[in-house]
Amino acid sequence: MRKGEETRTRILDVAEAAVLQKGFGGTSIEELIAETGITKSGFFYHFRDKNELAKALLNRYIENDERIYDEIFSRARDLVDDPLQSFLLGLKLLSELLSDLPNGHPGCLVAGICYYERLFDREIQEINRNAVLAWRRRFGRMIREIVAVYPLREPVDVDQLADMVSSVLEGGIVLSKTLKEPNTLAEQVLMLRTFVKMLFLPVAEMPRASSGSAFHGGAEPH
Repeated sequence: MRKGEETRTRILDVAEAAVLQKGFGGTSIEELIAETGITKSGFFYHFRDKNELAKALLNRYIENDERIYDEIFSRARDLVDDPLQSFLLGLKLLSELLSDLPNGHPGCLVAGICYYERLFDREIQEINRNAVLAWRRRFGRMIREIVAVYPLREPVDVDQLADMVSSVLEGGIVLSKTLKEPNTLAEQVLMLRTFVKMLFLPVAEMPRASSGSAFHGGAEPH
């Protein structure tokens, strides 16, 4: 990697950590310059303003996110041909990956930009919107493959179910950070996995819960 590329990567690394911790509004160019040890002119050589920095951060974050999903769900599909079992395995692998983060998930730049979208121009807002739509298409494709083989036990809109995957991931990040319980996100992914099972598998194929694990007071439903 050339020195210029190394400097740009260093700026993005420091900026991403700061933005995920304090938000875009709370992150100044001056502190990024101080922490990276570059000159002001050096910073503006790579990014002409904060908006361009945000665009580069967002694009890098989305590309990394897509790469992780590609790797996890492609691996699951290589191991299991059945679309439902493959999706369930992918969710399990994703949960394990998230459990391995020692301090929990650092946060999501897509959500951060959504919270403070007035700080950004229309181009960045559109990149953000397209990222969320890409998640919908990704998970929607997998769910439609499942629906082609397994009948839904309840009437569910496929795109809404696909959005639910993103909602659980984003909401799980918020829960984990708010409660200061790093494993909450991984546990929420496993809860989603259980919900997907319940939507598709016949009752006879569902594993029975241990006594007291699923119902208040441990009573079996009548």
